Amino acid sequence: MTHIVCPHCTGVNRVPDERLADGPRCGKCGKPLFEGQPVDLTAASFRQHLERSGLPLVVDFWATWCGPCKTMAPAFAEAAARLEPRVRLGKVDTEAQQAIAGQYGIRSIPTLILFRDGREIARQAGAMNTNGIVQWVEQSVGT
Repeated sequence: MTHIVCPHCTGVNRVPDERLADGPRCGKCGKPLFEGQPVDLTAASFRQHLERSGLPLVVDFWATWCGPCKTMAPAFAEAAARLEPRVRLGKVDTEAQQAIAGQYGIRSIPTLILFRDGREIARQAGAMNTNGIVQWVEQSVGT
């Protein structure tokens, strides 16, 4: 069983590993647990996904005024579609969530951080294309 945090209501769901790719739905709100899109993370939802999910979490730290962030956004979304349900991808707006950005020492954006079991295991600064993101994640996670 893997714990999956719902991207809509942040409820925690237990899903059998062999059923992750079968389109599971949240037991609390009934919405899909995976939609092939990055999850917009707030302070509360970030903590929930970081601490309660059994999936690796890749977070894109970005800002609306950042040109390279805007350029990378479609690639990050496409990477989410390719990596789910093995990995959850999320986005943290560093302007709206300054405390999270400060906690992780974000000095340049975009910055990707890969978390597993609540701990940072890899970091990559700078814009990347879809294949680069997928390859970096797969190498870092070991899939």
